[in-house]
Amino acid sequence: MSQAGLVFNIQKYSLHDGPGIRSTVFLKGCPLECLWCHNPEGISPQREIVVVGARCLACGACRAACWHPAAALGEGCLPARMDACTFCGACVAACPTAARQMLGGSRSVAEVMASVLQDRVFYAESGGGVTISGGEPLSQPRFLLALLKACRREGLHTALDTTGFGPIGQLLAAAKLSDLILYDLKVWDDARHRQLTGVSNALILDNLKRLDQAHHNIWIRLPVVPGLNADPHNLQQLAEFVTGLRHVTRVCLLPFHRTGIDKFARLGQPHALDGVLPPPEELMEMAVKIFHGAGLPAVIGG
Repeated sequence: MSQAGLVFNIQKYSLHDGPGIRSTVFLKGCPLECLWCHNPEGISPQREIVVVGARCLACGACRAACWHPAAALGEGCLPARMDACTFCGACVAACPTAARQMLGGSRSVAEVMASVLQDRVFYAESGGGVTISGGEPLSQPRFLLALLKACRREGLHTALDTTGFGPIGQLLAAAKLSDLILYDLKVWDDARHRQLTGVSNALILDNLKRLDQAHHNIWIRLPVVPGLNADPHNLQQLAEFVTGLRHVTRVCLLPFHRTGIDKFARLGQPHALDGVLPPPEELMEMAVKIFHGAGLPAVIGG
C-alpha cells in the first residue's frame, strides 16, 4: 500500500521555492507558530475548514447540512472552527458558492507523483523540480521520505524546505534524498525566538550545524519582519553564525508580506501582526549589506 500523507496544496509553476520552475507540495503540521506565518493553514496537523467571507451569501445552507443540532441555532454562515466539528465535509458540499472550503486531504505518494509529473517538461527546461514544504515536512517523516524516494526514482530535482525543528536523524535521512535544503533561520536570541515562534532555536541551530557536515547545498531563508527580527544586531548575529558553516550556497532574505492576514481571517483566527507593513527597500538593502559584509552570497527573495 502506498504511503499517504496530509497535503493542503500542490502549487504548480512555483518560482520562489528553489531554482527553476517547481511544483511545491505543502504538508500539514508544524511545531512552530511564527507570528508572521504566511501559511497558517499548514500549522495544524489536522484538516481544517476555512470561510471565504466575500463569497458567503448567508443563505444558511451550511447550517442546515450540519449534523450538530447546535449549529442550527444561529444565522448566516457557520464559523470556520467549531469544537464539535468532525470535518465530515457536509457543510462544504452544501455551500453553493464554495465560500466554505476544506483544507488538507489524505494523498498517496502515487497521487502526488501523478500531479507533479504533469509538469516534468517545465522542470527539464528550467532546471526546476519538486519542493516539499509545509507546514514542516519533518512532521510527516514517513511520507516525506517515501515522496523523496519516488522523486529520486523519477530523476526529479528535489528540495526540502524545513524549519529544522525535528529529530536530527529524520532531517539527515531526508537530506540524503534532497538535492537542495531550504533552511529557515529567524531570530538569534533564544528568548526572542521563543516569543515569536513558540519554540527554542537551540535545536534548529544545532541541527543546521550537523546538516552542514552532511549536505553540500544549503540555502538559508530568513524572513525580514520590521519591528521583530529586522534590527541590525539580530541580522549581524545570524550572519556571523552562518559564516561558520561550510556549505551554505545562498542566503535568501524574504521581505515580510501580508498575504497571511487574510488566511488567518478565513481560519477564524486573529493575526498578531495586523499593523505591520512590508519592509521598505532601504531596510532590505541594509540587510543584504550586512550579509554581504560577512562574505555571504545574499539575495532578496528566493
